[in-house]
Amino acid sequence: MTRRGFIITIVKGAALAALPAGALKVLSPSEVMAAIKETPVLWGFVVDTYKCVGCGLCVKACKQENEIPLEVPVSRTWVERYIILKDGRVLIDSPHAGANGFTSQKVNNIEVNPENIAKAFFVPKLCNQCENPPCVQVCPVGATYKTTDGVILIDRKWCIGCGYCIQSCPYGARFFNPILRVAEKCTFCYHRISQGMKTACVDACPFGARQIGNLKDRNDPVTKIIQNERVSVLKDAFGTKPQVYYIGMDENVR
Repeated sequence: MTRRGFIITIVKGAALAALPAGALKVLSPSEVMAAIKETPVLWGFVVDTYKCVGCGLCVKACKQENEIPLEVPVSRTWVERYIILKDGRVLIDSPHAGANGFTSQKVNNIEVNPENIAKAFFVPKLCNQCENPPCVQVCPVGATYKTTDGVILIDRKWCIGCGYCIQSCPYGARFFNPILRVAEKCTFCYHRISQGMKTACVDACPFGARQIGNLKDRNDPVTKIIQNERVSVLKDAFGTKPQVYYIGMDENVR
C-alpha cells in the first residue's frame, strides 16, 4: 500500500470510528485552530517592486530555511523578470525561481536587444495568505487551514497529496514537494515569525524590498505603508483578499 493510500485509510478509519461514539470526534487541524481564541495579530507582507533588483538572495534563503533543495525546480517564493518591449510585447521569465539572479539577456530563449526595451523590472512572489483562501476550502481532509493570525498552513501529517489545493490556488503559489510527497507553499516562515523573528526572505533581502508586519498594529511599518501609500494586490478580481501588498505594481504583472 502506498503512503497516500495508507493515510487515506487511516483518515477514513478515524472518521468511522468516531461516529458510533457520538460524543467522540476526531478534530482536523482546521477545527483545532478554529477553537483557539483569536489573537491580536494579523500578518501582512509588503513587496516594493521599485527596490527589487532580482538578485535571488531571498529565494536561496527561503529554500535553505525551509529545506527545499536548490536543485529542484520548485520554490516557496520566486522572482519574475518582466521586460516590456517598445513594440508592446511582454516577456516574462523566472529561471530556477530567480535563485541565481538574472544575468542573461535571453528571456525564454529570446535574445533581447537592450535598445528595444521600454521598461524592465522584477516582481517577487509568494503565497498571498488570502483572507478567503480557496485552497482551504477544497482540501478534503482539513490538512490546509488558516491560523487565527492569518497564515495558511499545511499539516504534512494530514495531507494526502491529492493536489486539489495546488489546482485551486489562482496565484500558482503551491506545489508538490518532490521529497515529502505532500503539498507545499510559503508559510511566511511561521516557525520564525511566531518567535519574534522576520521571515528568511526578509532577512536576506539587502535592499528592503520585502517586509512583514502585524496589520493590527497601527504603529507597525508595514501597516503604515498599507494605510498611507499606494499599494495593490495580485488578481484582485478573484476576491481572495490577499495579505501580500505590492508597491509599484505594473499593470502588466500577471
